[in-house]
Amino acid sequence: MSIRIKLIIFIPAIIVLVNFAAFFIFQSGRSVQQSYNNMLERLLLYSQLTEKTQQNLSALNLYLNERSRNSFDAYKTERSELGGMAANLSAQHPVPETALALESYANMLTAFMQQEEATMQSSSKPGSLEYAALYANAEKTASYITDQGSAIIDLELGYYQPFYRQMFVQTEKMNRWASALILTDTIMGIGFALWLASSITGPIKRLVYSAKQVSQGRFQIERPVITSRDELGILSEAFSRMLDDLIEQMAKEKDSLETERLVKELELKALQNQINPHFLFNTLNVLSKLAFLEGAEKTSDLTVTVSNLLRYNLRELNRLVPLQDEVEHIQAYVTIQLARFRDRVSFESEINPLCLQVPVPPLSLQPLVENAFIHGIESMETGAVIKLKIEQDGTDVLISISDNGVGMPEDVRQALLQPEHEGLPNDRQIKTQTTGIGTRNVFRRLALQYGRDDLIQIQSSPGEGTTIMIRIPEQERRGRDVPAADRG
Repeated sequence: MSIRIKLIIFIPAIIVLVNFAAFFIFQSGRSVQQSYNNMLERLLLYSQLTEKTQQNLSALNLYLNERSRNSFDAYKTERSELGGMAANLSAQHPVPETALALESYANMLTAFMQQEEATMQSSSKPGSLEYAALYANAEKTASYITDQGSAIIDLELGYYQPFYRQMFVQTEKMNRWASALILTDTIMGIGFALWLASSITGPIKRLVYSAKQVSQGRFQIERPVITSRDELGILSEAFSRMLDDLIEQMAKEKDSLETERLVKELELKALQNQINPHFLFNTLNVLSKLAFLEGAEKTSDLTVTVSNLLRYNLRELNRLVPLQDEVEHIQAYVTIQLARFRDRVSFESEINPLCLQVPVPPLSLQPLVENAFIHGIESMETGAVIKLKIEQDGTDVLISISDNGVGMPEDVRQALLQPEHEGLPNDRQIKTQTTGIGTRNVFRRLALQYGRDDLIQIQSSPGEGTTIMIRIPEQERRGRDVPAADRG
């Protein structure tokens, strides 16, 4: 549920509850007020009728004494008003206890008005004093009306007294219910406000904390867990994905920098060995021709081989080369070493020609063959064998370099397969004595080039020789350059 929907649903709900409580209180008060108003209107009508009766009697008396037009009009006005009020009395709905008294009261008003009319008619007869007796009767009836009105008011008040007492009790009860409802609305409103605030500010605080951790370089942090499906949940998922992508990109950059470092290391080693390569190559060519002229053909060929070996070591290192180039480089290196070891060492090769176009990083195999010579069979006086085997293994190419030399301890074998180690046990470093390119350097470059750490296997035990196997994945056989970011 999105934050917008939460606000649209819950805020109107709170408003409706508050309005309902207000309406409940209003209705309860209104019913009591309506009943009270009805009683007051009746009581006021009774009082007004009594007062208007006396006013009619006074107007009649004034007319009888003055016999003027103004007094007559005043009497007619008062009589008309009394008649209207009497008609209004018949429209009232009296309580049962006042029904008979109210009926008698109405009859008294009717009799009073009839007596007034008879008095007026009698007063119009010349020399007649009958109107005086009729006026006296009307005056007596007016007195009865006053007494009856007071009695009706007393009856009404007596009847409504317990009713209003009960009504006030009920009103008090309703007020308590209304107070409870208002309190409930208040608690619900506060609870909703806290819930809404926590559902918004809580995830925001967790996101801010995680963002601060990342800004300080702490990437291996616990991801903010936001289970809601609103905008903040989507933002949290996006933050987690962004952090994962950042960590992955940093790992790639780290591998890229490691590749660049290794290439720089190779180039530095090569630079240390080149010492004016043109002068060196020219010198070797002169020595080769001189040896040839003197009849030392083997010396001449060996000199050319050394020149080719050095030339290959000084080539561009940021491009893959065909496996065939690596094999030819090994053969040149082995030729030089066989000139040194003579019959003490034999070199064997078993190569599938279909595999020779596989692209590999330069200087990937010769350091391993060199390691076999220097650390494997150098101490052997006879019977040393180094073998290079290249074969198809499914869709991959499998390269193995083996010797029957002294082998290596298990801790050294494990250290070679763990590139994060800075040194081998007992500070024993595996590096060659001629080209200067380390075995672990080769392993690390292969892992970075192909993006896998399972391409190298080493089988070795002390006194039983060593076999190093390199697997070239099938997807790499199409060939590609070292990425631009990894070039020196």
